[in-house]
Amino acid sequence: MKNTLIITTMLLLAFIFHGCKKKSEYPGYTKSQSDFFYKLIKIGDENKRCSYNDYITADISYSTLKDSVFFTGRRKFQISQQKFKGSIDECLSMISKDDSASFIISAYDFFKKTLTMSELPKFIKDVDKIKINIAIIDIQTPKEYAYEKEAFMKWTEDFGEYEKTIVKQFLEGTKLKVKPLLSGMYYFSLRKGNNKTVASGDTVVVHYEGKFLNGKYFDSTRQRNEPFQFVFGEQLQVVKGMEEAISMMHEGEKALFIMPSELAFGEDGSSTGIIPPFTSLIFEVELVSVHKKV
Repeated sequence: MKNTLIITTMLLLAFIFHGCKKKSEYPGYTKSQSDFFYKLIKIGDENKRCSYNDYITADISYSTLKDSVFFTGRRKFQISQQKFKGSIDECLSMISKDDSASFIISAYDFFKKTLTMSELPKFIKDVDKIKINIAIIDIQTPKEYAYEKEAFMKWTEDFGEYEKTIVKQFLEGTKLKVKPLLSGMYYFSLRKGNNKTVASGDTVVVHYEGKFLNGKYFDSTRQRNEPFQFVFGEQLQVVKGMEEAISMMHEGEKALFIMPSELAFGEDGSSTGIIPPFTSLIFEVELVSVHKKV
């Protein structure tokens, strides 16, 4: 029975992808009619496919075609309606919950059209392609997401008005005697590192745990046992406060940061709705390693 199910699933996937199959120049990958390339790595729940406007939680990594990884992390975001052929949103619409897949797409389209960055990373050219590996953790319909967001916003509805009071109460309650930096952020070094610091263009690997001032977690690389890796200063992948925090740290250091909302998600809150507007946050950060730009 199990073997029959596996065969049926493979035939279904073959049927889904058959209409967009072309000869591939990348071994193991299939070329779509929109000229991106894809490879299914793990089969999940084919009954829960990603659809446009759904909100997905996914583990994502970006790499060059030579498998040099320059970003890894878990993200929650909405799949937009297809704006152009070969978009990452079109790629995502092909896969299901618990699937893992690899896509080869245009670097220019991804960074300039999807992420709307003014410039591409310095080590990537307009004509290059990049590899994006995605593992789908969860899928929420817009209705499910709105319900979750409404419940969460109700819990935090007074944060904006009392943000400064909450920070003060937190500092007094925990007896942390330290003055804020010029930016308004508080920095507590918990463990010293070595003499290696971070410069723009370096690849950094960090573990972090993000919490609200009441101690409730909203994100943790440690809980999912997966460090966060990105190119410092070149990728718009972290909030302003995290950039500032890491710039002050040394390799191997562990530190606690309290970030005012203007250094975190500001007056709009996070795009996912998980972080409300005008919300100060706590980040415990460990700078695991620094790989200097070559």
